Amino acid sequence: MQLQDILFSQGFGTRRVCCGLVQQGLVQLGEQRQVCDDPAEVLDEQGLVFWVQGERWEYHALAYLLLHKPAGTECSQKPSTYPSIYTLLPGPLRTRGGGAAAGVQAVGRLDHDTTGLLLLSDDGKFIHRLTSPRHHVPKVYEAQLKHPITPDQVARLLAGVVLDDDPRPVKAAACRAVGEHHLQLTLTEGKYHQVKRMVAAVGNRVEGLHRSAIGGLQLTDALAPGQWRWLSGEEVAALTLKVPASKPA
Repeated sequence: MQLQDILFSQGFGTRRVCCGLVQQGLVQLGEQRQVCDDPAEVLDEQGLVFWVQGERWEYHALAYLLLHKPAGTECSQKPSTYPSIYTLLPGPLRTRGGGAAAGVQAVGRLDHDTTGLLLLSDDGKFIHRLTSPRHHVPKVYEAQLKHPITPDQVARLLAGVVLDDDPRPVKAAACRAVGEHHLQLTLTEGKYHQVKRMVAAVGNRVEGLHRSAIGGLQLTDALAPGQWRWLSGEEVAALTLKVPASKPA
């Protein structure tokens, strides 16, 4: 692939802009940071490391990211009240690929006041795999409740509660009281305000909500609120059961 096309695919602007970056000597290749001023130079993009205006990048055919979503942010490209989570990402990740659906997209959404693990990708199949209720991908939430948790509330959440927009009972895949006011709830589907509404249905109230895991992927203290990282190929494989070797994460 030509260098200008590689830069375009990774979100560094139009092909004309990418061509200009190369011609101005602002692109360096490899860990040795060799300057390349030929936009048409053909490179093997797999495993390619490059630098753009002094910042190190690795080529990714598809993007798979983990973001520690902070409170007071919206999972929307056009937020209504709070800042968008997308402002936490570097510009190229928001524009990679070009076209109307450019950039990474949130894999599902968290409310503005909910914190925790949020995945983003530009792989449509990956997004569908993790958001479709047909696949029953478990998502673990840590809820701080207003009132002490009772055994009856835990039992009702496991048995299923009826929400106002669906006559079919919705139940937790797992549920346990971690502390007097700390409830850990595992869901395999995603409805609007689901955790808050399920807890309200059993006579309690969520006052703080944090998503700690999706599938077997855990959010650790190594990633502070507002920080993000690339998922490894192994992590993508664990979430999707398979990952093409030609599309590294």
